[in-house]
Amino acid sequence: KFDETIEIAFNLNLDPTKAEQQLRGAIVLPHGTGKTSRILVFAEGDAATAATEAGADFVGADDYIQKIQKENWFDFDVVVATPQMMPKIGRIGQILGPKGIMPNPRTGTVTPDVKKAVEEIKAGKVTYRIDKFGNIHSIIGRASFDETKLEENFLAFYNEILRLKPSTAKGVYMENVSVSSTMGAGVKVDIKAIVK
Repeated sequence: KFDETIEIAFNLNLDPTKAEQQLRGAIVLPHGTGKTSRILVFAEGDAATAATEAGADFVGADDYIQKIQKENWFDFDVVVATPQMMPKIGRIGQILGPKGIMPNPRTGTVTPDVKKAVEEIKAGKVTYRIDKFGNIHSIIGRASFDETKLEENFLAFYNEILRLKPSTAKGVYMENVSVSSTMGAGVKVDIKAIVK
């Protein structure tokens, strides 16, 4: 009785203990994820104004750092910050880090252009990171999406992972790709059948 999330999972023949094989990044899917992310932006001055105008849900600085520290407040999904704010945010790094929401330049969440970052996240930007077993999981849409939109989101993500293949990777790079819905079983994708 709900709109299930459609997820993609890659099993890659990589060794995440090697720095150059730690895949991490972000991609704006052509048709978004069907999910609206609540965004907290740490910024001051003009950057704070720009973030608010771009549609950020919460914008502030020390006030929100204290709210997270003292009230254990987490009514947001993504954190974006200007580079100037990072020393202050470091104080709550041990809280945000384990939840996977610490701002990071590699995922575009530490940036002087917070307006662009907020707009991209609202448009359906997803972040991904390889786990210690060499897997990458991500959302590519909702069950209510039509087939074409899901296929285009799938191909965008697939091509992104293909493009990021480290030069040090040996043998078969993609060992397995599967797609699943929230309550459904994983369906293995025939990689050879994917048209680039």
